[in-house]
Amino acid sequence: MRAVAVNQFGGPEMLQVLELPDPEPGPGEVRIRVHAATVNPTDIGFRSGRAAEALSAIAPPYVPGMELAGVVDATGEGSTWKAGDKVMAIVQPSRNGRGAQSELVVVPDASVAAMPPGASFEAAATLPMNGLTVRRALDLLDLASGQTLVVTGAAGAVGGYAVELGKVDGLHVIAVAGRNDEVLVGSFGADSVIERGPQAAAQVRELTGGGGDALIDAAALGAPALTAVRDGGKVAAVRAFEGETERGIEVLQVRVSDYATNRPALEALGELVAKGRLTLRVADTFPPEQAAVAQEQLSAGGVRGRLVIVF
Repeated sequence: MRAVAVNQFGGPEMLQVLELPDPEPGPGEVRIRVHAATVNPTDIGFRSGRAAEALSAIAPPYVPGMELAGVVDATGEGSTWKAGDKVMAIVQPSRNGRGAQSELVVVPDASVAAMPPGASFEAAATLPMNGLTVRRALDLLDLASGQTLVVTGAAGAVGGYAVELGKVDGLHVIAVAGRNDEVLVGSFGADSVIERGPQAAAQVRELTGGGGDALIDAAALGAPALTAVRDGGKVAAVRAFEGETERGIEVLQVRVSDYATNRPALEALGELVAKGRLTLRVADTFPPEQAAVAQEQLSAGGVRGRLVIVF
């Protein structure tokens, strides 16, 4: 099988398309013939060596990618899936060095859900990791209906889902985004859209009378985002939080691995797509041979939606 892989960590030029042995599913596992796999910031860190310690006991090559869509190809004993099922899945490359950007991928049954009806493989691939990241963040924040959620980076893949899922949970959502993205973010259902920049936090405080009840930091601003949160509020950090907290604000680290086998949560996300409550966005597609180009484009910023590798 073909796979996007690295034999040594480094820049985008380290990515290659290699022929690797076909993986075999074990008990409670399913093998998926991948049609589409996304390119995420975590893949850039994986390629550059951020996961080197976790992978130290595993021989290269290493395959990046944390979410995919495709067709069930084979199943292990006890699997609830059958060959031919159209599915999406979240993948943990640090588990065995084999991520989603491969023609064949083996994952636990509980990491898989049916594709939303009518969704393309490319679109369905954008949901598992990013959607579960936001679902985990909201569950950690544990807000009551009517409370105020601030979302930074609201035009991005994670931020867009945060706005939409926040509204599904009955929250008042204030989105922070660039001026050119106001219409886009408004279409996600944000109650207010504030232009990003040094004045954004002050505007949130003025709008809310002291700051939001909680904030999902999809833009990974770190400590500067705290100003937009009320005393004793909460922040969900989707990447490592940079800086110290203040005013009794609780910083919660979001690890999507906590929900990597939460099949009910992934199924619920697919149902929301089917109901028109979640928007799947594909920014562009690439063949495996252009994985480095995709990572460079993502690193350059400004991507709206997800870049997808198509097999």
